[in-house]
Amino acid sequence: MLTYIKESIEELRTNITLPARAEATNLMVIVAVFSILFALATWGVDSLFSKLITFYFDNVINN
Repeated sequence: MLTYIKESIEELRTNITLPARAEATNLMVIVAVFSILFALATWGVDSLFSKLITFYFDNVINN
């Protein structure tokens, strides 16, 4: 286990490069936009299911 940790730290030091600030900013904006779109899509589906369940229990079960 200790060897694995040492090799992981060494790999992080030698093989990993961070993107430039401009590229990181662009990627952050893309992630934020897709996160907002996904949240809105989830909200929409949740609202639709909520209305369908309410309709079902109000009209189908109670009649």
